[in-house]
Amino acid sequence: MSRRTARSVPATGHRTVGVSRTDYGGAVYGSLLAASVLATAGAVGHYSRFQLVMLLIVTGLVFWAAHVYAQLAGERLVGQPWSAREIRRVARHEWSIVEAAALPAVAVAVSPLLGLDLGGSAWLALGVAVVQQVAWACLSAARAGATRGQLVAEGAVNLLLGLIIVAAKAVLGH
Repeated sequence: MSRRTARSVPATGHRTVGVSRTDYGGAVYGSLLAASVLATAGAVGHYSRFQLVMLLIVTGLVFWAAHVYAQLAGERLVGQPWSAREIRRVARHEWSIVEAAALPAVAVAVSPLLGLDLGGSAWLALGVAVVQQVAWACLSAARAGATRGQLVAEGAVNLLLGLIIVAAKAVLGH
């Protein structure tokens, strides 16, 4: 995932001229999504490593497409069709949702090299997803010029969200 700084487009749809914002929301969201997939996958069935990797990637792609559509629909100009340029811009902007699934998927794929069974693979990948979620949130805060206290708060909030997913997996008995 590359460092990106985007022009701000608030919910009002008006572009804020000259204001830059860090843009790690998709990476944070995608990491939380990957953690959720890993936490719940075992509750609905038994997956092979390959199936779990595919579930992570396909879920990332589906949510990416949903976010692209939602963003385009939300910014739609009255009476104007979407341009190919606008679709590409939004698709690129939201791509980090898919990218965030890559590292947990790699963790699942290489887990046999670490001697992990399927359950251990899922826990490893879940840990990777939570760690990257906290890291992206902290990186975003740091690049935005957050104070040390704000950075710690960002990390703590994202760690709490990740730990809620971990607790859900533990409660579900996996």
